[in-house]
Amino acid sequence: MNPQAALSVSQVTCEYREELLGSNQFVPRFGWKLNSKERGIKQQAYHLVVSDLPDFSLYLWDTGRIESDQSIHIEYGGPALQSRTRYYYRVKVWDQQGNCSEWSSTGWWETAFLSSNEWQAEWIMPKQLPVVQQAQEWPDSPPVSLLRTTFQLKQNIVSARVYATAAGLYDLHLNGERVGEELLAPGWTSYHHRHQYQTYDVTRYLHAGGNGIGIQAADGWYSGRISWEKGFRSAYGEHRAVLLELHVQYADGTEEVVVTDTTWKASEGPIRYTSIYDGEIYDARLEQAGWSEYEYDDSGWEGVSRSDMPYHPLTAQENWPVKVTETIHPISVLHTPRGETVLDMGQNMVGRVRIKMNLDEGTKITLYHAEVLDREGNFYTGNLRSAKQLVEYTTRGNGEDNYAPAFTFMGFRYIRIAGLEKLDDSVIIKGFTGEVMHSDMVQTGQFDCSDERVNRLQQNIVWGQRGNFVDIPTDCPQRDERLGWTGDAQVFIRTAAFNYQVAPFFAKWLRDLAADQREDGSVPFTIPNILKWNKDTSAAWGDAAVICPWTQYQCYGDIRLLSEQYDSMKAWVNYIRGEGEYEYLWNTGHHFGDWLALDAKENSYVGATPLDLIATSFYAYSVDFVRNAAVVLGRSEDVKKYSDLLYQVRRAYLNEFVTPAGRLAAPMQTAHVLALMFGLVEGDARRRTASELNRMVVQNGYHLTTGFVGTPYLCIVLSENGYHETAVKLLLQDSYPSWLYSITQGATTIWEHWDGIKSDGSFWSDDMNSYNHYAYGAIGDWMYRYLAGLDMEDSDIAYKKIRIHPRFAAGQLKHASAKLDSPYGRIESSWLEDKGLRTVQIQIPVNTEAKIILEGANLDQLLESGHPVKDVEGIIDISRTAEAVVLRAGSGEYVFSYKYS
Repeated sequence: MNPQAALSVSQVTCEYREELLGSNQFVPRFGWKLNSKERGIKQQAYHLVVSDLPDFSLYLWDTGRIESDQSIHIEYGGPALQSRTRYYYRVKVWDQQGNCSEWSSTGWWETAFLSSNEWQAEWIMPKQLPVVQQAQEWPDSPPVSLLRTTFQLKQNIVSARVYATAAGLYDLHLNGERVGEELLAPGWTSYHHRHQYQTYDVTRYLHAGGNGIGIQAADGWYSGRISWEKGFRSAYGEHRAVLLELHVQYADGTEEVVVTDTTWKASEGPIRYTSIYDGEIYDARLEQAGWSEYEYDDSGWEGVSRSDMPYHPLTAQENWPVKVTETIHPISVLHTPRGETVLDMGQNMVGRVRIKMNLDEGTKITLYHAEVLDREGNFYTGNLRSAKQLVEYTTRGNGEDNYAPAFTFMGFRYIRIAGLEKLDDSVIIKGFTGEVMHSDMVQTGQFDCSDERVNRLQQNIVWGQRGNFVDIPTDCPQRDERLGWTGDAQVFIRTAAFNYQVAPFFAKWLRDLAADQREDGSVPFTIPNILKWNKDTSAAWGDAAVICPWTQYQCYGDIRLLSEQYDSMKAWVNYIRGEGEYEYLWNTGHHFGDWLALDAKENSYVGATPLDLIATSFYAYSVDFVRNAAVVLGRSEDVKKYSDLLYQVRRAYLNEFVTPAGRLAAPMQTAHVLALMFGLVEGDARRRTASELNRMVVQNGYHLTTGFVGTPYLCIVLSENGYHETAVKLLLQDSYPSWLYSITQGATTIWEHWDGIKSDGSFWSDDMNSYNHYAYGAIGDWMYRYLAGLDMEDSDIAYKKIRIHPRFAAGQLKHASAKLDSPYGRIESSWLEDKGLRTVQIQIPVNTEAKIILEGANLDQLLESGHPVKDVEGIIDISRTAEAVVLRAGSGEYVFSYKYS
């Protein structure tokens, strides 16, 4: 083998993770990425082995050599897996030249309980949860519970695992230490249908002799205050409860099991109150040092009682856990005109603030959290509505206090501090640190260009995703809402899948969507659904049931999830079909329309685009995706059924909304965008619709009027239909309304309203004015795929067949670049224009190939790394069009250059 062409395997994964602790998958799936310095390399075959022994001295499953280029989602095919067992796997591959890699590094996954019947533990809860009367601004709620037990262990501990969950939120403590980095466990699911538990490797926390274990439990999403409805609590149940099993393995093969039961004891901790929306009250003077240790006097603690919580909804952790992923230090201390002391974090963030200070015992510090200052420079919390976002901390004294809230999160850039007025600013700024919290997804995408305003926009898109992907895709992270709005999720999912690895994140959420979908097929506005009094649904919101699983399939090739969600997808479309008097138009029911569009009538949120036009447009869009899913899943009868339905819906749309001359009857930007994006007009009617959309944008001074429904697709349809220059001018527009207007106003996240802060510094409204609302960040999808040109072929999935097609910016930008760590490896599309020379740098991962479209290139003058392309290794095919040179290339790195005018 040529050392320069050496083939190797990296990033072996099981269910998207290189190490997976705690899975209840009966048939896990494996994947890997290939590396080679030679161009055009593809996988010819693979050999995958699985063992329950780390040295692979005995194989549990041995595929032998499999002739296949598949390197993602290889399903396990060995003997039935056992619960609470670690398995190891590795792979080697061959390329088409006969080169064979070495065995990959060893990956592992570990099962948890493969059946809910295996639980030995009892759900327990404190016998009494007294409600503490707080100050008037705080709702009433029981203090956070402490629960504990002790146990003896023998010598020669080999391994130990805890399996734990709560009805509410919990964290775990062993022998005086907090276990793990997970926050807000067990996460938020449709608890009555699906309730996650976590697996912890606790081997290092234990020792022979006496040990102590403790759980801290809070109400959280389960029974705490949630939603904007006054006094609404206990969406899933009235009482918090916990469930835990500790399994300890000894060198002699024996096992010790510790479980939650009625021998445990309970008390109250120093957290006197905690709430997702309202914050936390912590009195450090009430800390019970050593409460999770063996040597602790718990004689004053109360007993516990059994809870009747069920076991059948229990499922192992699916999503990335929420963690602190970054720390931020304040950039300044401000003193407002009102005399407030305010910390500026320099970034609108989601998470919490950690206090580390030496203060006298009993000092009370109050932290108020806000996103913006008002135009006078004062602290502003009006847009929080009833959410408090407060922290009250009373110091312990006698050394450094070190505290951060345990069971809540805030959306904020600014922190108003009360109680430290006597301290110098230099002491204050050193005493506080921001801790950024979100689901700990792996970042996969990068984008930059020659305009720093657009780079700031990209940062805002990413920060908006981080702040709102806190276990579920929330609409906003600060006010009394923070719910999994379906419309926001579906418009942003493609952008989200570029920025981060979101496959497990959305898989978990979509399973909750299917669980909460109503019997008639309608989809609630929010998932998990706590607005149970509201039986309405809406076009573009409920369509998340179809759009999200199809997008997951496109981006990750996840056919299993598509199959899981297929009945839910069909149920949604069948629900629409059953609505109204005419089955091919959706002209009944409640709809949000083009939410927050600027062409709305006064005091209307829904926009001016006719509701039945929007609803019927999305009806067709979802039917198209269901038909496509039926093709992928081999459901031939459904293929015919939904193909016929799609034909009828499109025909009804044309009859209802398009004149015989091909004019769209609704003169709104969004109406034209949807017609083009969803393939509802063809031929002359399509050309006329695109031309009219372009005219509307140009005549409006290159400003948009679209809302949540039209905005994600606006630039895409302009670029696709010959008006890319207009799309670029829209992106670069910085006067209201535009994406860059908020940048001129100092935004560090995406706003809910185009004019959340007006040019005079006043605010849009207190009622609904989030400054961290990711929906309009869906422009990122166009930036990555069209401006930088990193995409996949229309019929492809998971970037196996890549399309690199940079759409240059006619002098408005000099450079754009996108990089994506795809399921097959790193893809890069980067272009630079300088002094009449255009340079396009491309990276194609091993085991893929790409179609490369170079606009304005002359084949006779086109060079790759200084060589004529006809002589370049790795180029499979070359063709020309009137506007471009089209290349088919194998894997490798390429640098194309050519003159342009």
